[in-house]
Amino acid sequence: MAKSGGKIEPRTRHFRIKKGDTVEVIQGKENGKRGKVMRVMSGDERVVIERVNFIKRHVRPSQKTPQGGVIEREAGIHISNVKLVCPSCNEAVRVGVRMEGDDRIRFCKKCNVQVDKG
Repeated sequence: MAKSGGKIEPRTRHFRIKKGDTVEVIQGKENGKRGKVMRVMSGDERVVIERVNFIKRHVRPSQKTPQGGVIEREAGIHISNVKLVCPSCNEAVRVGVRMEGDDRIRFCKKCNVQVDKG
């Protein structure tokens, strides 16, 4: 961990879920919902999923939101509460990583099919 200005920065982690993946929520009030990953926050170990886990945010008027009021938007979900949806078997599965040359390839643990495009 590197020190900067007296504050300790957390080390960035690499997860098996990436932006653009389709995932399914496996725990919590949004259990069973599927959506596309919009953002991965590696420092907080959270993901923001399209149309899942909406919160209401009270904002005051500004240049960005001249009207102000209550805005609904997606909030983050802990990365341990989601599973990747395999494109071939269409189920929420665990993901493995194997090396092919210098490339890291993600694959479905259930049907052994490559998840990454390309």
